[in-house]
Amino acid sequence: MDIEKNTIDYYLGLPYVAEVRRTEQGYFARVPELPGCMTEAPTFEELGPMIEDAMRSWIEVGLEDGDPIPEPREVGEFSGKVNLRMPRSLHRDLVRRAEAEGVSLNHYMTTALARSVGP
Repeated sequence: MDIEKNTIDYYLGLPYVAEVRRTEQGYFARVPELPGCMTEAPTFEELGPMIEDAMRSWIEVGLEDGDPIPEPREVGEFSGKVNLRMPRSLHRDLVRRAEAEGVSLNHYMTTALARSVGP
């Protein structure tokens, strides 16, 4: 059974990924492809229904207003490669730090970027 595109059920059936983090008050979640779609819950168990409710409301308002609803991005859309220009002095400093850690420049930069983005 195909669900008609541009309906709430169509979009809720897509594999959106929610980013979840623990807070002092409980748990916070957001759906990156749906800007502003977020929710909080005191327990992890309560978070699932809260995310679905937030998504349903976000999509419903978007459809009513005639706004485009972004679909989830596939992991395959990202190559894992980035061409990056930087000052020579920064390149030198990064190479020196990587050597001091005993790792490749690629490994050092990937680790540093991952730390800055967080879990």
